[in-house]
Amino acid sequence: MTAQVIRNDLGGGITRLTLNRAPVNALTPAFLMEFAGTLDDLAATDSVRAVVLDSAFAVYSAGLDLKAAQRFDRAEQNAIVDALNAGFLTQFTFPKPIVAAINGAAIAGGLFFVLASDWRVSGPKAKFGLAEVRVGADFPVGPLEIARATLDPNDLRRLMLTGQPVPAAVAAARGIVDHLCDADEVDPAAEAKARELAGIPGATFARVKRQIRQPAIAVIDAEMERLKTDPDRGWFGPETRDAMQRMIG
Repeated sequence: MTAQVIRNDLGGGITRLTLNRAPVNALTPAFLMEFAGTLDDLAATDSVRAVVLDSAFAVYSAGLDLKAAQRFDRAEQNAIVDALNAGFLTQFTFPKPIVAAINGAAIAGGLFFVLASDWRVSGPKAKFGLAEVRVGADFPVGPLEIARATLDPNDLRRLMLTGQPVPAAVAAARGIVDHLCDADEVDPAAEAKARELAGIPGATFARVKRQIRQPAIAVIDAEMERLKTDPDRGWFGPETRDAMQRMIG
């Protein structure tokens, strides 16, 4: 079976993680938990100082596979909610720098690979959006609190309530991405930033990152603990399947 997350050593303490679930890095519980497990391994590896997170495909991540999701039963809905919470919380709490290298669309759940990173480098053709409202699905606690912690309130309002994506230039102007460059410069720029961040004292970086994110982490942890005894995550509503069907045509 092909690895859905590929790990490559770039030397000097920098590791490249490549999202590799063909064709568009659509989110599944297995994919998200493989991603989280890889991050856990990197967190425990002293020689790793920073991570570059990229995609093997023209799309960074298209979020949930709507064709599959419209057929989810209750157990499958619960499984993807749990994986979204756990997978992106693992990235959000990762103690080392993560630099996202983005050369394609990061949409809906796929945007959280970007938002949970510490620095975001984008090519000009990337797009960024939170389409959940358009498919009748609200936000699990993990992605919701990560969005609240990392987006300006007006960007949160625009992205979440319209479901419409913004192009890379707009995302850069609003601070959703930190550095906009030509497509062929994305990987070198991301690697250079990772090496810069890797030079910061590691334990201090981890503590400061945790200080910044602790309010959101506490909310996510508490809700995930509560959900352990709740058999119904309440993710899909009466409108969800029809809205998903309209989106995919």
